[in-house]
Amino acid sequence: MFILNGNPLALDRAFTTPDGTQYPRNWLRLATAEQRAAIGITEVPETPVHDQRYYWGYDADGNLIPKQLEDEQVTVWEDVTTDVGIASTSRTYTQTGLKTLHISQTKETANTLLSPTDWYVVRKFERDVNVPVGIASYRASVISVSSERESLIGLTTSVAELKGLYESSVVGVGTEQTIQPPAMPEWPNINN
Repeated sequence: MFILNGNPLALDRAFTTPDGTQYPRNWLRLATAEQRAAIGITEVPETPVHDQRYYWGYDADGNLIPKQLEDEQVTVWEDVTTDVGIASTSRTYTQTGLKTLHISQTKETANTLLSPTDWYVVRKFERDVNVPVGIASYRASVISVSSERESLIGLTTSVAELKGLYESSVVGVGTEQTIQPPAMPEWPNINN
């Protein structure tokens, strides 16, 4: 990334220096490091990208700062002004961790997948009409996959492990490489 007077310069965009000199959009790419330095442009490394679903960013040493995995009880103290004076009060709440969020999302997805076929179950109880075998099988698969996903999430002990449940990985070297699918089971498809 290129910086001029503390402001980032985008590649392939024209820019103007503080003295009013205008430069064309391809100048940064074509200029040498000496030419850029002569007008006060410095180059700094790009901030590495992190997965904001799992990490807050990087610390001063370049290590990822993981988000909270488990739920935590948090107590907040507040000073409240009353007629008598100042009183300290506290309130406690649960700060939700990534495991709880992922389990909640899993349950929401399962409910979304099941809802179009809920009427078959209602019909069975109201009028004693059997649920078609394919629909019953699909519903059982959704419930099974949801349970398996929730168990896998519950067993994780680190943010990296939780993230790994959802990602593919490459195993091997060169032409012997194979792609391992994510550990999370796929949701069933009603059309299969």
